[in-house]
Amino acid sequence: GIEIITDRDGLVHVSGHPRRDELKRMYEWVRPQVAIPAHGEALHLSMHRDFALKAGVKTVIRAFNGDLVNLGPSEALIIDQIAHGKLVKDGSLVISAEDKAIIERKRLSFAGIISVALAIDDRGAMAADPEVDLVGIPAHDDEGEAMIDHARDIIDEVIASLPKGKKRDIGAIKTAVERGLRSGIEEVWGKKPMTRVLVLHT
Repeated sequence: GIEIITDRDGLVHVSGHPRRDELKRMYEWVRPQVAIPAHGEALHLSMHRDFALKAGVKTVIRAFNGDLVNLGPSEALIIDQIAHGKLVKDGSLVISAEDKAIIERKRLSFAGIISVALAIDDRGAMAADPEVDLVGIPAHDDEGEAMIDHARDIIDEVIASLPKGKKRDIGAIKTAVERGLRSGIEEVWGKKPMTRVLVLHT
């Protein structure tokens, strides 16, 4: 039988965070020797540190994720860094949210991947047509041309433009084709796909 007013009804907000005057009263009551602001972004922590110092706290430590703080019996200060960060369950494994596999899959979900296999003969010419596979990339451009044809044309142009001395250099071919595909497909699509190129001598 009560009336509930929410932000759907009016400009109202209830916070569990104390205001400055309330914090000031708490410091006056407790009179701590050490304060460690522990909520908010770097700006909030800095402002709270300055506020606590003005309130008479002798030592204020601005600690961030992973900071190990010694509180006593000696001086209170940051003494070490420990492992920290988000973990995710990936299949049957628990790994860091910053693991290379997670980062790569985010990139794949955004821009797909092009895989290429090239066979180069002793003269530095392609021994056969390249094998090209596109995953997560549109089949056609906005004019209806197949994206795989764009990729093959780019590969042909890159190989043809290599200096004679680089045409038999597997590393140089691989790097040139990967870069050429990323930039060439970006011109057509507006995104840079991941590229993987395998070059074999026949």
